[in-house]
Amino acid sequence: MYQYLKESSQAPLLIKAQKSVFSSTVGEHGTFFKGLGSDFLELREYTTGDDIKHIDWIISSKLNKPHVKIFREQKELNIVFVPLLNASLMFGTCRLKSETLKETLALLAFASLKQQDAYSSYIYNSNIQLCTKKTKHMFSVREMIEKVNTVSLLGTGIDYKELASSFYKTLQKPSLLFLVGDFLDTQDLDIGSLAHKHEIVIIIIRDRFEENPNELGEINITDPLNGFNASIDIDKKAVLKLKMKLLEEDATLFAKLHKSGIRYLKIYTDEEPFAKLLPFMSCL
Repeated sequence: MYQYLKESSQAPLLIKAQKSVFSSTVGEHGTFFKGLGSDFLELREYTTGDDIKHIDWIISSKLNKPHVKIFREQKELNIVFVPLLNASLMFGTCRLKSETLKETLALLAFASLKQQDAYSSYIYNSNIQLCTKKTKHMFSVREMIEKVNTVSLLGTGIDYKELASSFYKTLQKPSLLFLVGDFLDTQDLDIGSLAHKHEIVIIIIRDRFEENPNELGEINITDPLNGFNASIDIDKKAVLKLKMKLLEEDATLFAKLHKSGIRYLKIYTDEEPFAKLLPFMSCL
């Protein structure tokens, strides 16, 4: 079952993700992404040409006239995965955020393929790069993760100001759009217009130390974005300042997401992404 993954440098991650998705108990949970099937629209009196299979016999007997259920067919989902790749993903106390991000992407892609929905993917930092075209092929998951793996994260930042407008122009069809990243320094993010056109789900990848840092004393650090090296004192005052800054930024971010009706989930580097994703995705 996993033969095609053996030559991949990300084989352990991909095999784990594929096994998690395809070995999950059938029928235990709903579909990961809703979209296939039909929605009940209305009940009306039977007319010539209506499918008799749709006759509601209980209502018909009560009203003494045949009535049929009318359904609106749901179209196949247009699923798009977008990893937001930047330098801050090169951090992690248990594992790098970049590794958690790649596993999360693989799980989402395998879940899409499991229910026979095609997906496409784009890489985003300062601009958009097509990662994989719309596909239902298993090998595309490896292709997507390998392309993500080739992106140099050091010195790379996210242009949140242009994110919404860039994808508004790029994605022509209404889509189920997954944005996966650590979502730090998102003051310039304005995603409302994009949420009007697409259904957006945001997966936030974080390390617990970022939100709850410890007092480390004087340490030498290198900024992965600009390469600057400096000695800083992480004392009680600095820890409190870091906590408050991220709390304020997240409060602003979550307020924007709530206002636009955007669902979001946070996954930490010490957690199993599949365990967090399964109940969340089944409710979409």
